[in-house]
Amino acid sequence: MAKTIMIIDDSASLRQVVGIALGAAGYAVIEACDGRDALAKLNGAKIHLLLCDVNMPNLDGFGFLQAKRELPNYKFTPVIMLTTEAAEDKKREGQAAGARAWVVKPFKPEQLLLAVAKFILP
Repeated sequence: MAKTIMIIDDSASLRQVVGIALGAAGYAVIEACDGRDALAKLNGAKIHLLLCDVNMPNLDGFGFLQAKRELPNYKFTPVIMLTTEAAEDKKREGQAAGARAWVVKPFKPEQLLLAVAKFILP
C-alpha cells in the first residue's frame, strides 16, 4: 500500500510538479491550497508526511503547524517545510513550531525525494 503525503501550498503549479514527482516514486498524494484547507482534509486517514509552504493565504505554514499539534491523529506526523524562505530565523521558527526539515524552493525533485525518504520508511 502506498504511503500518503499531503502537499500544502497555495501554488497549484508547485502542487502539480511535486505531486508528479511523488506519484512517480510510488507515493499517494493529497493536495491542500493552504493551512485551513489542509486542516479540513486531516479527517483521520493515515498521512505519513506533510510537505508545507510557509507563506500562504488564510492560514500560513507556521499557523498550520501549531493547529496540527492539537490533532491527536496528526500530532506526530512529520512535516517538511517546502518554501522560498531561506533565512535562519525562519528556519528556527519553523523548527520551534514542529518542522522536521526545510527544503528551499527552487529545488530538484531528487532533492525532495531524498528528504521525503528520510521520514518515510518503505
